[in-house]
Amino acid sequence: MANILIVDDSSTMRKIISRSLRQAGLPVDDILEAGDGIEGLNALQTSGKKVDLILSDINMPNMDGLEFVKSARAAGFSMPIVMITTEGGEDIIAEALASGAKDSIKKPFTPEQLNEKLGGLL
Repeated sequence: MANILIVDDSSTMRKIISRSLRQAGLPVDDILEAGDGIEGLNALQTSGKKVDLILSDINMPNMDGLEFVKSARAAGFSMPIVMITTEGGEDIIAEALASGAKDSIKKPFTPEQLNEKLGGLL
């Protein structure tokens, strides 16, 4: 069973992602949530739980998803990070991948798409 951190400034989107992960039948144990990259880093450093996968939005206040990925990698966190975003631009996705993200999922998505993208990572 996996612990997953969802980093998104929309509490509604965090709930949708959480529900979709469970509907997809993925082996989810616990879901941690953060409203931006700063909260995401704090959750990684202080939750006391091993996080197996991170799902992060790109556009967020305070610290965006790209900066979050860079900061998480610089802090030594190596778990897969998958960007979930409305940004379809290949340059944004390429920058995320170059920064250390493993993959990306475009909003809106279905539970089946989450299973397809994340099943091999958990």
